[in-house]
Amino acid sequence: MSDESSPWLVVGLGNPGGEYAGNRHNIGFMVVDLLAERMGGKFKAHKARAQVLEGRIGPPGPANRRIVLAKPQSFMNLSGGPVNALKDFYKVPVERIVAVHDELDIDYATLRVKIGGGDNGHNGLKSMTKAFGAEYHRVRCGIGRPPGRMQVADFVLKDFSSTERKDLDWFVDRAADAVECLVLEGLERAQSAYNS
Repeated sequence: MSDESSPWLVVGLGNPGGEYAGNRHNIGFMVVDLLAERMGGKFKAHKARAQVLEGRIGPPGPANRRIVLAKPQSFMNLSGGPVNALKDFYKVPVERIVAVHDELDIDYATLRVKIGGGDNGHNGLKSMTKAFGAEYHRVRCGIGRPPGRMQVADFVLKDFSSTERKDLDWFVDRAADAVECLVLEGLERAQSAYNS
């Protein structure tokens, strides 16, 4: 079981580089960027090939939690390496890792919080699971399926549509709330509040 002194490691999945910044595949980065803003901190380069921010969330006093936000700077399909290196560096048990990622099998702007399970063909999750097993938490951010015959790879590497962007800030905000709820109040509470 996890040691109470170890931090939570919240990993936003995405691809590094400006050309990917607005892609559906990068919603994980968007969520941890908002969490960083809420914490009032800035990401710094870490030797584990990631951008990290260490801090605390929650009310002042014993109820708050140590947290490390991370954005792997490898490409999505190699996320497991940097995340595993951070896990070892910060001595984070697997059950205190939270992956925030895009999810094709859920409608746009819908969230699901869970622990463990398969990767549903998501290369970032596949890489993490290969590196240290599947028993980490996931905050799954629904992006829906590609329209018509569009290939999945093309769809996830496109920016959100203008219609989607109308709700994107709200969606990212809600996903950040779900991460905070999971870390501070636990899985069941986060599921009942956010698994719409």
